[in-house]
Amino acid sequence: MIETILDNDLYKFTMQQAVCRLYPKARVRYELTNRSHTPFPAGFDVLIKNRVARMAGLGLTRDERGWLEKACPYFTKPYLDYLSSYRYDPDQVEISQQGHTLSVRVAGPWSRTILWEVPLMAVISETYFKVTAPDILSRQAIRERNQTKVKLMSDAGLTFVEFGTRRRFSSANHAHFLEDVLDLDHHGLAGTSNVHFARIYGLVPVGTLAHEWIMFHSALTDYARANAAAMDAWLKVYPDVLGIALTDTFTTKIFLKAFTRDRAGRFSGVRHDSGDPEIFTRNMISHYRKKGIDPAAKAIVFSDGLDVERAINIHKVCRGQVKDSYGIGTNLTNDVGVDPLNIVIKLSWVEPEPGMEGRPTVKLSDDPGKHTGDPEELLYCRKALGL
Repeated sequence: MIETILDNDLYKFTMQQAVCRLYPKARVRYELTNRSHTPFPAGFDVLIKNRVARMAGLGLTRDERGWLEKACPYFTKPYLDYLSSYRYDPDQVEISQQGHTLSVRVAGPWSRTILWEVPLMAVISETYFKVTAPDILSRQAIRERNQTKVKLMSDAGLTFVEFGTRRRFSSANHAHFLEDVLDLDHHGLAGTSNVHFARIYGLVPVGTLAHEWIMFHSALTDYARANAAAMDAWLKVYPDVLGIALTDTFTTKIFLKAFTRDRAGRFSGVRHDSGDPEIFTRNMISHYRKKGIDPAAKAIVFSDGLDVERAINIHKVCRGQVKDSYGIGTNLTNDVGVDPLNIVIKLSWVEPEPGMEGRPTVKLSDDPGKHTGDPEELLYCRKALGL
């Protein structure tokens, strides 16, 4: 299921480099949230433990490193040296099961644990469908569905990126989707978040940062200063590249307070991951104009549970006003006739540096259904931010 260390999303590596540079002594904990409360079969935890154990043997190959040097010039030699020596440590992953409830926790140095999230979710998803063995569409039907969706987006003038590693039906189906798309003369595929498949299929690897980056800075500073601290830290590491800011860790309303003219000018755009996309678009355009910035020179990457119809409707709102692109995940890599899992693995606790008190972390999304973290800490976060 995971046969190379590059079978992961790019933003895990870009964040890992930033962590190694700025916060090499930070310790963290991640926890699984099963949003849909899917029941897992008996003995499922043992299967996942076995698959996790096998990942200890993965390492960056010489050919993979050579490709990264060319495809991702923002990776420094010291970081690539670090990644070349990196190995997954299964002892960092605690997996258990009570009845049909699966528990997964990852704990350890942030620089070492940060790569676990995406492949762990991919393994859980693929294992679940292997064990439950649901009836799925034929390969030909899946291919036709894939190409029909992509043609609709291409005809509408959309550019999209494939974001589907974490909740894919299987690694094989993930590869088949990309092959189906690339068989088309016109497809609008601008890249993939999956570094391995970018390398295999000659695609652009795409990604910047995730919610955990801002969540960490809430523990390093406080909730009110987290967005500003996270953006400023990111710009220290990536002053001229990877400039898409994430808006909804503590609601977009709070983010915009920190998105000053200087920061808005330096970041090339923002990513929308929760809340009404049309309202978000109007608010971002208004915000840029208030700061004296032409919104047509900026980008919005939409990534909130998109399907083709929703992406096309958003594109109509953006057209002529702001650059728009679409990160579409589960609807592309797990559209085989089953209900995908709705799981996430999020940062839940941080010790920013030795001697600092550890603190719980939460995500306060624009969509209440996507909040994560301890309920009492979520309440404290809301009060601290005046929400």
